Amino acid sequence: MAREKTYKVVFTFHSTTQAIRMEECCKRTGMAGRLIPVPRQISAGCGMAWAAEAEKRESIEKLIDKEGIEVEGVHELLL
Repeated sequence: MAREKTYKVVFTFHSTTQAIRMEECCKRTGMAGRLIPVPRQISAGCGMAWAAEAEKRESIEKLIDKEGIEVEGVHELLL
């Protein structure tokens, strides 16, 4: 049975280091989401991206700003 697709916010990064840093910050603060391979619809500097429910976008962006994480792009996709 196929998993139902939902809208996700996907953050891409210039480097794997920033992607791993994002994962560490989100785990530490209890922020929802997970590392995924960059979806084919997106071009990115590294092969990892952070995906979370689209409604979490604002709170994740605040965390990114607070932690000084360098993001390449932010996308909303049906995944």
